[in-house]
Amino acid sequence: MDMTSLMVSLLFGTVGMGFLMYGKSMSSLVAIGAGLGLMIAPYLITNMVLLVVVGLALMGTPFYLREQ
Repeated sequence: MDMTSLMVSLLFGTVGMGFLMYGKSMSSLVAIGAGLGLMIAPYLITNMVLLVVVGLALMGTPFYLREQ
């Protein structure tokens, strides 16, 4: 594991933990799912470009669904 993938994984894991804590306190299943997805995705996706795309999509999902 190189330094770039380690830092990207750490970033998405930290944001995922924030989404999980926010979703738990607000009882938002979308935020909880996005948080879990952000924390699990770095373990499952090894391609860096795909990981960044999936991570950004998961980060944007709660904001997109909130506006609907």
